[in-house]
Amino acid sequence: MTDESKPPHPMSRRFRGFLPVVVDVETAGFNPERDALLEVAAVILTMDEDGWLTRAETHVQQIDPFEGANLEQSALDFTGIDPWNPEREAVPEREGLSEIFGPIRKAVKAHDCKRAVLVGHNATFDHNFIFAAALRADIRRNPFHPFSTFDTATLAGLAYGHTVLAQACKLAGIPFSNKEAHSAAYDAEKTADLFCGIVNRWRELGGFPPPPVPADPE
Repeated sequence: MTDESKPPHPMSRRFRGFLPVVVDVETAGFNPERDALLEVAAVILTMDEDGWLTRAETHVQQIDPFEGANLEQSALDFTGIDPWNPEREAVPEREGLSEIFGPIRKAVKAHDCKRAVLVGHNATFDHNFIFAAALRADIRRNPFHPFSTFDTATLAGLAYGHTVLAQACKLAGIPFSNKEAHSAAYDAEKTADLFCGIVNRWRELGGFPPPPVPADPE
């Protein structure tokens, strides 16, 4: 079978041609325009031929505070990040985001999708920081949809009756360590497991593909 005749990847038919990519950021505050972005993790998802969603690659970058960035001490105490620790091997925003965006663009193409959609726990927060940093760094090939996201806090509230990531994971049977939390990679992978679990459970229950719409009686 040639590439031209190969059927499209099943992922391309699941989310309106979008590839879900789970993102978690660690920051030095809540304001994406003013406060430093310190760490980014992105988990690329994939789908098998039967339509089951799983996580694939995880990509992580430590980020140097941009020039003039605000660093809220309370935020640093919460995450435990020392922005000036040389062992972080942090890089400027442009380099770090480019290293994150490159594999995402490749995955979008490999899954026959048209662009990525950001999945996050309280996704607006992560989306705003990613887009603010990309704008500062003058990165024009941002693979993410400019405003659409999938929010696992909302989905977990529907599926499990809880919006806190740790509690939602426990209710979903996903091990969660509070000691390891607030690392971007750990939180992104747990969010990915939660998202995949909800999507797959919906499929198990017969919610997808949706039943055909009855024809209007003449």
